[in-house]
Amino acid sequence: MHSNPIKKIALTLAAISTIGLLTACNEPGSQGWCDTMSEKSKSEWTGSDTKTYAAHCVLESTTIGSEAWCDNLNETPKGEWTTEEVAEYAKYCVVSQITE
Repeated sequence: MHSNPIKKIALTLAAISTIGLLTACNEPGSQGWCDTMSEKSKSEWTGSDTKTYAAHCVLESTTIGSEAWCDNLNETPKGEWTTEEVAEYAKYCVVSQITE
């Protein structure tokens, strides 16, 4: 019996969105993570936290999932995307648009 590829894609997107919604606030470099770190005392930050914050939270265009980040990645040829960027784009730029 042949399975419907559209149904498989829909189920995959549903799974990604569920996982994304559950982890979006905690993923280092995401907007939720940046907001949490901004409220946290700098003395509680690890070296890794400081590095990630500087790389992703200082400039909005590099904050994973921000509108500017999605726009910048969307303008980059998809062949140049890393596997991580593909997953983050699906989670923050596609799924968030569907759930809004």
